[in-house]
Amino acid sequence: MSDRRILVTSALPYANGPIHLGHLVEYIQTDIWVRFQKQRGNTCYFVCADDTHGTPIMLKADREGITPEQLINQIGKEHLADFTEFGVDFDNYHSTHSEENKFFSSLIYTRLRDAGHICSRTITQAFDPVKNMFLPDRFIKGDCPKCGATDQYGDGCEVCGSTYSPTELKNAVSAISGEKPIEKDSVHYFFNLADFTRMLTEWTSAGHLQVEVRNKLAEWLDSGLQQWDISRDAPYFGFEIPDAPGKYFYVWLDAPIGYMASFKNLCDKQGLDFDEFWAKDSSTELYHFIGKDIIYFHALFWPAMLSGARFRTPSAIFAHGFLTVNGEKMSKSRGTFITARTYLEQLNPEYLRYYFAAKLNAGVDDIDLNFDDFSQRVNSDLVGKVVNIASRCSGFISKRFASTLSAACSEPALFQEFTGTNGQIAEFYETREFGKAMREIMALADKANQYIDEKKPWLIAKQEGKDTELHDVCSMGINLFRLLAAFLRPVIPALAKEAESFLNIGPQNWPTADTQPLLSQAINAFKPLMTRVEADKIAAIVEASKENLEKLTTQIKRDAKYCVSTKFEPIADIIEFDDFAKLDLRIAKIIKAEHVEGSDKLLQLTVDIGDETRNILAGIKSAYAPEDLEGRLTLVIANLAPRKMRFGTSEGMVLAAGPGGKDIWILSPDKGAIAGMRVK
Repeated sequence: MSDRRILVTSALPYANGPIHLGHLVEYIQTDIWVRFQKQRGNTCYFVCADDTHGTPIMLKADREGITPEQLINQIGKEHLADFTEFGVDFDNYHSTHSEENKFFSSLIYTRLRDAGHICSRTITQAFDPVKNMFLPDRFIKGDCPKCGATDQYGDGCEVCGSTYSPTELKNAVSAISGEKPIEKDSVHYFFNLADFTRMLTEWTSAGHLQVEVRNKLAEWLDSGLQQWDISRDAPYFGFEIPDAPGKYFYVWLDAPIGYMASFKNLCDKQGLDFDEFWAKDSSTELYHFIGKDIIYFHALFWPAMLSGARFRTPSAIFAHGFLTVNGEKMSKSRGTFITARTYLEQLNPEYLRYYFAAKLNAGVDDIDLNFDDFSQRVNSDLVGKVVNIASRCSGFISKRFASTLSAACSEPALFQEFTGTNGQIAEFYETREFGKAMREIMALADKANQYIDEKKPWLIAKQEGKDTELHDVCSMGINLFRLLAAFLRPVIPALAKEAESFLNIGPQNWPTADTQPLLSQAINAFKPLMTRVEADKIAAIVEASKENLEKLTTQIKRDAKYCVSTKFEPIADIIEFDDFAKLDLRIAKIIKAEHVEGSDKLLQLTVDIGDETRNILAGIKSAYAPEDLEGRLTLVIANLAPRKMRFGTSEGMVLAAGPGGKDIWILSPDKGAIAGMRVK
């Protein structure tokens, strides 16, 4: 095995709230990959940090009556505690609010500025007239200017992935006061991203990205790169720009620089050579594991910044999908999450590590946490297959053979079959095809259990003169368990460590074709290595997270594509009567209904709402033919802002209910209603 020199990072968690299970997909995925590299004998450093700057941190600290520094220190300790209990083993965990990060942020900025890649100009910004402050991007919400999706943030769309200026957002409101922002001028500083179009075109096509990510970036590159606003106005919690008093680095500029800062902090602690990993001509490997929602920042801005500042660019960026719970996306910003701490209070963290590994692949697909599947998979694979092998064999070794394994390997071909899979399993780990690795390992576990079932040591033990055979069979079972524990060590390190203690051996390196069985090995008393998932523990997690899980409901979508709910769901967030009173609900008569060319979901309805007619696009085609609707009365929201869609403009919303498909029912009033009547 070659001694590769590798630096690995995970995206930095924001220091304004707890770690949730959605976050852990990334950190567990990264940790598994890093542990595998170390087990293979490679030099691999894993660094991360809390992302600590920005207006949200400042505002939250103000609400809690503490300083931003106190807030981020408190959150940082909580984050690291959660990561540690989930077995995420960073070589260094730091903070972006550090001297190292301040130094590198200023250095990169000045190098970019001196090379002509920074400019400044007066821009018009969104300003909250109530709070008397410029609004950061994430504190403005409205409709995406690219795809029209509602309730999107001011810096990027979670639906189509586009980034844009907050002033481009449609129907924008301040997320702080709820008021419509006013426009106000301010001098801002920009990074000329377009200067790096050729460099980025070459870099993104050179194998550094997953295919689906590369294709998405090609779309962005083809549409032209825009200048990136890297400054924010006071009040702001962050680093002041060196040559611009009162202006601060936008959090997304100094956040990825936190990778460098955390590694520099580690270098200073351990006497490592920083330049070996970050110099422009570095021959080491650098990998970033990130969520697919921050690809734009990591695969365009970040390599451009590094290149312009004369640092090396990443060897690869590995993006992953979101975690869903019963098909619903988790979102910390929307409060729809099960926290890591809530899970830890009830269940073994290695259950989740294994479950994620079994679901993860090299792509960017979302993975779903289904607790029924979770229980079945953990109980069947880890408890019923892997741990069961040691449990079935250890008692005989302890009671009949003084806790010492046989001096001979009775099944060398079977042992070599297990060791011979090391290359394939290693390849799956290396390429982040963890699900395939787990299936391969569990296939081996099935073979080990089949071997024990066929040999039936419990029957051999009852026969006279069969001690040697019993000893050999049980010792073989223990040796196969040992290999399984070694293959699973990156995924379930705590269980692997307990297995090593049971086997009376040190930390296992990655098995090879030359790995030999343990012979005449004294082992320790077997203790249950893992217990089954208990249903009441899962119920406790769900109950403790009920307030959060109930927010995983489908909010009314203004886009007609989603004008009906597709499943029965819990009650959405409670609203005040004044909010409900803003809705202008009208009885409407459907004057005309017709198919929408090119759409398999929409009907175009012309409705009379009393004082005018409206054109509404409604996603009810699966349940209604146009001729079934004409002349009917229904209920519409009349004061919904017009929505420009792919197939035209919709000027309202028809209310309907049902689980979907043919089971959709538009709401119809009782007799006596006439078009134009308001619902009271």
